[in-house]
Amino acid sequence: MSSLSSTIEHGWELSRKTVPGPILLLGAPGVGKGTQAKELVKIWDIPQISTGDLLRANVAQGTELGKIAKQTMDSGNLVPDSLVNEMVAVRLKQPDTVNGFILDGFPRTLGQAGWLDGRLSAQPETLPVVAVSIQVDYNQLLRRITGRRNCPVCQTIYNIYMKPPAMVGICDVEGAALVQRADDTEEAFTERMRVYAAQTAPVIEHYRGLGRFAEVDGDRAIDVVAAGIIAAVERLRKE
Repeated sequence: MSSLSSTIEHGWELSRKTVPGPILLLGAPGVGKGTQAKELVKIWDIPQISTGDLLRANVAQGTELGKIAKQTMDSGNLVPDSLVNEMVAVRLKQPDTVNGFILDGFPRTLGQAGWLDGRLSAQPETLPVVAVSIQVDYNQLLRRITGRRNCPVCQTIYNIYMKPPAMVGICDVEGAALVQRADDTEEAFTERMRVYAAQTAPVIEHYRGLGRFAEVDGDRAIDVVAAGIIAAVERLRKE
């Protein structure tokens, strides 16, 4: 085992003894928040809470909140913060959140951050949110997003810049023509980045001002990035 691998493994062993509390993962589209959330779920045995997943689950299960959300979306309107907040509130009551949870996609706005902080502060036994932003260079993100190609048969994901198929445009496994998602274009990515920056900048400054914010380099191997997030969380919890 390399020195780096040994250091990471040692850090993970220590982290398993830590109560992580609520963790907000921030990062632009394509930085790997979902991948890192799954790593942290395995290490800390705490749930990942994604508002997108909550919304889909409530709609699919036909809950009262899901019915309201579906009616709103069917009318072509955005689901309001108040409804999203209520879905999160219901999820946080579940027992698997007692040692912490990983927030992905929430709070997305300053209003949601204020609501969450207020709710958690009303529960003295619950630690406050710490926010960790995964940083990746803009041009690297652009290559990650615009270079993505999917096999429509086996769903294997390639990247024409970093993980190209053996034959241009053809899946190595199925021999099917690869496709590019409509929102993986440079124009769509630029708009997503604009929206992300506009919405998230106030959230970052909010947690920075509270002394509960850190950044990690996301342009590294998955386990190295995970180790960086763990170290950041443990440092913030001690401050």
